[in-house]
Amino acid sequence: MGEGQIQKALSGFYYVNDGQQVYACRARGKHRHAGQSPLVGDYVRFTPLGPGEGALDEILCRKNQFHRPMVANIDLMVILASLVNPVTDPFLIDRLIATAEAKGCESLVCVNKSDLCSGEELAAVYRNAGYLAVCVSAETGEGIDQLRKLIAGKVCAFTGNTGVGKSSLLNALEPGFSLKTGQVSDKLGRGRHTTRHVELFQLSCGAAVADTPGFSSFEEEALPAPEELAGYFREFAPFRDKCRFPDCAHVKEKGCAVRQAVQEGTIAASRHQSYVRLYEQAKAVPGWAR
Repeated sequence: MGEGQIQKALSGFYYVNDGQQVYACRARGKHRHAGQSPLVGDYVRFTPLGPGEGALDEILCRKNQFHRPMVANIDLMVILASLVNPVTDPFLIDRLIATAEAKGCESLVCVNKSDLCSGEELAAVYRNAGYLAVCVSAETGEGIDQLRKLIAGKVCAFTGNTGVGKSSLLNALEPGFSLKTGQVSDKLGRGRHTTRHVELFQLSCGAAVADTPGFSSFEEEALPAPEELAGYFREFAPFRDKCRFPDCAHVKEKGCAVRQAVQEGTIAASRHQSYVRLYEQAKAVPGWAR
């Protein structure tokens, strides 16, 4: 029996990389009966049946999973942003970070197009909040080596609003990357009625990148319960237990230590504004629907 990670799922086959070669595996019937669907990113045990073929026996414990797109065990969510053509709304970044935090996934804010507009001020907001942040330019190569080091050895998903330069950035990280993904697209005949395809591509720096249409226009997961949300804003942690009321929502309550930290500039106002907006959205979701 071997162990490996599913790199691609297509037409009922799961392509498992054991570090030496890739096996096209069929899932055994017990997975269907247990209501368990293997996902790209899953670590699995399998039985080799012949050259490049196998049977998938067991799905190992998942670190996390995302539903749209269907992918598991993401170590690092690389959130692409830009301050020019287009300007990224910080709320989008903050919602994606909260989603990643809820899934036990690290976040890296990557401000692209720094050759056109410096992203240092925006990056500093997230560094001060306790997250990784880097400014890059896919055009000039600025920051690409640093980004490559930050993603090395990790299973990553790249996401961000349309136009921030995901394809250009991935191609700057790994020349030929867009060619590989383009070839896959051609084979699949991607179109309006084509099933979304997810695949992990191995980069020479040791990172694996999930490439999927879903992450280029990321469909956000369901929001956590409003009372849990503050726990997904790291910079709130030193202040949450200092509020006057133990059930403080950190929205408009008197004696709120989080709001005081915002007023003093310790917590960025944009981050708190995003929190309040997310809190109100989460409150509007009925408990049965969460």
